[in-house]
Amino acid sequence: MDDNEPGRPAPDGELAGRVALVTGAAQGIGAAVVHALAARGAAVAATDLSERELIRSVTRLTGRTGTAPAAGPVVPYRLDVTAPDDVAATVERVSRELGPVDILVNVAGVLRTGPAVETTDRDWAEVFAVNTTGVFHLSRAVVAGMAARGSGSVVTVASNAAGIPRADMSVYAASKAAAVAFTKCLGLEVAARGVRCNAVCPGSTDTPMQRALWDGDSVPDSVLDGDLAAHRTGIPLRRLARPEDIAEAVVFLASDRARHITMQDLYVDGGATLR
Repeated sequence: MDDNEPGRPAPDGELAGRVALVTGAAQGIGAAVVHALAARGAAVAATDLSERELIRSVTRLTGRTGTAPAAGPVVPYRLDVTAPDDVAATVERVSRELGPVDILVNVAGVLRTGPAVETTDRDWAEVFAVNTTGVFHLSRAVVAGMAARGSGSVVTVASNAAGIPRADMSVYAASKAAAVAFTKCLGLEVAARGVRCNAVCPGSTDTPMQRALWDGDSVPDSVLDGDLAAHRTGIPLRRLARPEDIAEAVVFLASDRARHITMQDLYVDGGATLR
């Protein structure tokens, strides 16, 4: 078994020479994915709608050099994933400035909660525009080039809500389930051309989006213990995920260590969905 064969620990620089594009990169899971990819040597196009927060995030990672310590360059790009023209222009710019995209990680997402029958048309449209249509826009703009070159990896960060009913999360769950289905169908279409497409489905993760659901700063008991009245399971591992936990799963699926894995959804939720 050589050092690059799957089954060994991830070598430093295993993604050197590759270009990655990450959406939703300003905070939370997206920022952790950018850090993890750059730490393995990838040149990373970090994209987000919030340009100010994105630049702050990239600066925290790279300082003033534009390069993470002992890693690949990280370059911020403002991007609206709901706007197909903006997506096409940004992908073209990234290809021109960093090189053709080898790894696409769809992280950008929004959350609206509430009973299904009280969901407004606007909430439904806005959630699907980012969580589902954004995945379609980026994949369409990037995957054709991957297929033409004969290699590439797409990882869509969805949610364990895509695979288990959650009260008051119908629109979010539906959008994430649709994103997973799209990613798998895309993977089937391009598998013969060397492109792999997978999804990572996090459970409760310590991010600003998660904390916005809490009344205070501490983890509600119902998150770890479950809530029978809401038909919600707890977390068997008795901890929230850290963004880095999700990022490590993303990097694995993007790397050659997962070279024989495609059309899969990997649940990283501490056992919360009991699957």
